[in-house]
Order: sequence, then structure tokens, then C-alpha cells
Amino acid sequence: MAENQKCTVTVSQEEKIRVCEGGIGLFFEDINYALDGGLYAELLENRNFEAKNARGEKDRFTVEDDGGYAWEVYPAGADVQLKVKTDRPLFNENPHYMRVHAQTAGAGMKNKAYDGVYLKKGAGYKISFYARSYDYKDRVTVSLCKGETVFAQKKIKLKADGNWNRYSFRVKSKFDVDAADFCFTLNKAGMVHADCFSMMPENAVLGVFRRDLVELLKGMKPGFLRFPGGCIVEGNGLANRYLWKNSIGQTERRKHNWNRWAVHDAKKENGFCTPFSHYGQTLGVGYYEYFRLCEYLGAKPLPVVSVGIACQYMSTECVPLNSQEMELYIQEALDIIEFARGGNDTVWGRVRVQMGHPEPFRLDYLGVGNEQWEVPAEKGKEGNAFYKRFELFEKVIHERYPDIKIIGTVGPTVGTPSHEDAWKWIESKSEHNPDFVYAADEHFYVPPQWLYDHADLYGGYPRTRKVYAGEYAAHVVQENDLPLRTPQANVWEGALAEAAFLTGTERHADVVLMKSYAPLFGRIGYTQWAPNLIWFNGKTAVATCNYYVQRLYSQYTGDYSLKTTADASKIYVSATAREAFTYVKIVNAGDTETECEVTGDFDFGSLTQIIRLEGGKDDYNSPECPAKVAPAFVAPLAARALLLPPRSFSVLVFKK
Repeated sequence: MAENQKCTVTVSQEEKIRVCEGGIGLFFEDINYALDGGLYAELLENRNFEAKNARGEKDRFTVEDDGGYAWEVYPAGADVQLKVKTDRPLFNENPHYMRVHAQTAGAGMKNKAYDGVYLKKGAGYKISFYARSYDYKDRVTVSLCKGETVFAQKKIKLKADGNWNRYSFRVKSKFDVDAADFCFTLNKAGMVHADCFSMMPENAVLGVFRRDLVELLKGMKPGFLRFPGGCIVEGNGLANRYLWKNSIGQTERRKHNWNRWAVHDAKKENGFCTPFSHYGQTLGVGYYEYFRLCEYLGAKPLPVVSVGIACQYMSTECVPLNSQEMELYIQEALDIIEFARGGNDTVWGRVRVQMGHPEPFRLDYLGVGNEQWEVPAEKGKEGNAFYKRFELFEKVIHERYPDIKIIGTVGPTVGTPSHEDAWKWIESKSEHNPDFVYAADEHFYVPPQWLYDHADLYGGYPRTRKVYAGEYAAHVVQENDLPLRTPQANVWEGALAEAAFLTGTERHADVVLMKSYAPLFGRIGYTQWAPNLIWFNGKTAVATCNYYVQRLYSQYTGDYSLKTTADASKIYVSATAREAFTYVKIVNAGDTETECEVTGDFDFGSLTQIIRLEGGKDDYNSPECPAKVAPAFVAPLAARALLLPPRSFSVLVFKK
């Protein structure tokens, strides 16, 4: 049996560094069905018959209406015709609706609802829909059933006045039910038009958000929330980009948009069509809801705006630099700030007030661009002039709102020529304009060893650089050279490496002001990307070991970072302090138990609490075993000494 390693951790207050308040945050993007089918509590899929079928390859995509997606004849084989129509629509913004022509009583349609509706015993659900009837004067039935068993049902008599009418009611399930069918049937033969179905749990946070997912977010105590992306901000092409003004106002009138991730991994081998080709954005959660969610979480909003360049992985499109269209993009950014901050005497502030929020939202940050990089003009090609267009945004925004903290970008990679070139550009501009950017967004999805090897990455940065580590994750589990898109992608080996890397971001808090893991959510069976911080299905949500690493950093970070060193191999440390408390974080990345003593050049008191994560390198949390790797509270046995288990992350709380 190998002898225990010994290690001395030394903490010094000689070079205290102020830590950015709320520096650990969340990055939300509608990827992996994170919004529709996830955070948005709506249980039905393609509820308004606006689904699109998208396919293709870079710069060559086709998008076709497929309003009948996720709906089918019910019961199977019933004599009923379903047809999507657009004449005399309920709302012009979303003109498609379904004509249900039943030849026999009890026939109609059912909704796919992703993997079927999960009903929780004792829970209430609000159901609504619009219907138009010209001569059908009987009832329709909305039911939740599985096979022959009906778990909830409501019969509603329709008005036969030729107008669209809204019907709403409440149901309650007496049982827990997996994969129930949502069915809409006619009680006798006839024809009706239907649109804008909704089934919302009554316990939805703010009436909009899925509660178990939001509770996990709130547990993080995030300092900020970046939204709505990500690549969907840029769009698969410019016509597909996120238009924030389409995301506000009456929910049913928010114009449907197809999701850029619908075509991720589209290639010749799959006919340029993925299993998620119908992935869309109903915008039931839009900018107003995002701002309200930030309030609920106690997080500062960080909206991100397009600079007129489509996702560079998917398109070469960009708006001409000196054009009226470019001016519209800049105006959109200004209007977001007015929407959040403006009073009732402003155009967009008045919209917020009318939506139900008289007081301004607190808005300090604005992200300009996602992960663009400069493409130089060459060989007759114009390039994308990213630097110049960013400068236009910065100038106009700061002229109107000088206190806004602009988050810039240095592209999707680190340590590459484009990354270094972007930093040189930012640094040259910042010499004459210290407020040019508050921080620049860096992204890295890397193997665990890269994170260990670069745990002191930011020690080599000039102290004038200010970083937002906006997207990062350790990619570990591979199958046929591709990451697994299941909870197994989030193994402890990766989370431990992330914990080690984060010690470096704490030690160099003068450089790294903000950080957020990405992606945030993944619906099991509906993922385009992994690993993800939180996995879920229709029934349950699973906090990964990576989530717990992030949460411990968020919950146990002080106001000042202290110089911290360790004299043993594979030990990574950082320390922060607030008033009487000092928080020391230690990662033992080795396979050997380590005897550790913590010393310092000041009195930081005694060890009062240890919070620990540990596990085998291949351990992961799943719906079947949700707490395989989870925090444990360990009673200290000495004032300054402890044993560090192999492959463990420990947070030590000292109090004087």
C-alpha cells in the first residue's frame, strides 16, 4: 500500500485581490431542448402548428412548413382528417392552425409532447386552447390518458359562431403517470378548427418556468444570467437570428422561429437532415420572462446582441458594414437597454410597463457579439470586418449609456492566432478607452488534462486583460470519437479537472472577473451537445457532479482572493476571504490520499466545516442514481489539518 502524500498549503494576505461580486453565473442557450421542452414549463410540443422542418449544410439550408408535426390521428386508425390551414387565422404572426374533421364520434388527434406528458399525483395543470366552429354545436373532449385509462378529462361545449374563442380549465391528476397522451376529440362527427393549445403546470415559477429546473438554478446563487445564447443569437443565417422584439408581447403572437441547432450535425451521411430537424422556438419565454427570471434568481441580466454576422460555423452571411441595415442592428441593442431601464415616457420602457413591470429591470451588462472572429478581406473577398462593427456598437452604446458594461468576445478558441489577434485589438483600443470592454468572453471545450495543464493560464495574462470565461467544460467520454450525448458525458474525471482549473481563476481574480459553464441544460434523448450542467427528462432533473463544483464555487467565495500555494504534486488550491471567514478550495487530482496542513501569514482561525465531493473517475449522476457524486459535509478533526481523499474536491471553511 502506497504511503500517504504530505502537503502544506500556504495562504497569504500580502497580495489580496478584490473578487468581482457575483462572478459565478449561468449561461443559457436554447440548445438540447433547453427551453421548449425544458425550462419553459409548457408541456405540449408544436402547440400552435407552426413547426418547420430545417435541413441542409453551410450556406445551403431549406426550411419548410410542417405544422402537423407532433400531432397524429387519435385513436390510431380513426376516421378523421387532420389538415393544417392558414385562411382566416387566429393571429397573422403565427397563421397555421389545425382543421379536425371527424367522421365518427370520439375521433380527433393527440400530441407527441416530446416523450409524452408526465403527470404528478396531486398536481394541478392549466389547459387552454382556441377553437372555431361554424356549425359544430356539440362538445369536444380534452383528456390525458394512457391506453384505455383516462387520468384527467374535460368536456367543453363549443360556440358555433364562426369566431375564434378561447377555452380554459384546470385538471388534477390522482396518479403519477409517465408518458400520458394529450388528446383532443370531438364528441360527435363534425368539423372544428383548433389552435394555440397549452398545458402548463400550476406550480410553474412565475407562471412560466419549470420549477425543478429553476430550483437547481436558484441553488447555484448565480451572480448573472447570460441569455438567449449563444449561436442562436447569430442565427444559422441572418434571417434565422434571434429577434428580441418578436419575443415580447402576447405569447400567442410571438412569431415562431426555427432553431439553429435543428441542423447541427446535418451532413451527407444523414441526408443533411438530423433527428431534431423540427426543433423550434415558440418564444413562450422571451426577453420579458428572461429579465423576470433574473430577478427571481437574484442574478444580473446579461443579454447578448447580434453584430450582423451569422454563425460563422454555419454561414458566411453578414450585414454590410456601412448600411442602414447595420444601423438597425445597433438600434436593436439600444432598444433592449431602453426596454429594461426606460420609464413610461419611453417607447420600449412603456412596453415593459404595459407587460406588467412598472419598475425598471436592473441592467448593467450587455454582450456585443457571441464568439465571432475577424475574417480578413483577401482574394476579392470582403471579410466580415468584425472589429470595425464592434467599435460602432461600442461607440453608440456608450454615448447613450456610458455606464453599461460591454462584454466583448475573442472568438471560440484560446491560444490560437485569431484569439491573440483579438486580444491585441482589444488592448490597443483599451489604451485610449478604458471602458471599451468590461471583459472579453473566452470559450473552451477541452479534455480534462488541458484544464490541469492550464490551471495557471491566467497567471500569464497581462494584468490589464479582463476575462469573462463564458463557456467552458471538460469533454471526457468518447464513443467512436464523438462525445456521448447522455448523462454519462458528465463524469467525475471532467468535473474534478474543472474544479482544478477554477482554482486558477480564483487566484487570478484580477483577470478573470466572470465565469459560467456551458451548456446549461440537456433533455435526455434530445441533445445536440454534451456534457451539460443539468440533465432532465419529462419527469425529473439531475444535477451533475459538474453542477456541484460550480455551486460550491458560487456559494463559498469571499470578497478577496488570497495568494495560495501547495507543495505537493496534483494538488490545486485557492483561497478567498470575507470578514471572519476564509474559504480554502483544494483539489487532490491524484490517486493517493494526502495529509494536508493549512498554514498562513495571518490568523484565519480554525477549520469549522469541510464540504467535499469525491468519486471514481467514471462516476456520474443520472435519473437512476442522481446523487452518485454529491457534496458531503465532513466534521473537521483538527484546527488546521485534514486528510484529502484521492480524486476529491474539498472546500474548507475557516472562522476566526
